[in-house]
Amino acid sequence: MATVLNRLDESEVPGAIAANDAADGYRPSADEPFMNARQQDYFRNKLHQWKDAILREAAGTLTQLQVDSLREADLTDRASSETDWSIELRTRDRQRKLISKIDAALRRIDEGEYGYCEVTGEPISLARLEARPIATMTVEAQERHERHEKVSRED
Repeated sequence: MATVLNRLDESEVPGAIAANDAADGYRPSADEPFMNARQQDYFRNKLHQWKDAILREAAGTLTQLQVDSLREADLTDRASSETDWSIELRTRDRQRKLISKIDAALRRIDEGEYGYCEVTGEPISLARLEARPIATMTVEAQERHERHEKVSRED
């Protein structure tokens, strides 16, 4: 059961420097025109690498599901295994939803809308895009949105 929760090594995790640096070590900078072709390529590659890592991990989970069985004799061991699988499958479901957000970000790059806030139309900071490449709003617009959601839930 220990193999169920296998994770990507540090070089394959989105956000890890090795996986997201272009071959030439390029990093977007505020000193260049916003969302120029090089920045778009950088973020397109970053998104593709992230999606590929998620798909590889999901394939590993599927393989592990087919190989391992829940035939533990001890009820406690079986319950523990089922809990581990439940957590793993919930993680895969969240990542499935994340893939659709990655695909939407890739479409925005192709349409020339990537990097701009869907609410205000202002550029999203490169630091935010670096940390969360699927971001669709500036930090300020996201905070307003979350405050509005919180107020709506309380009503």
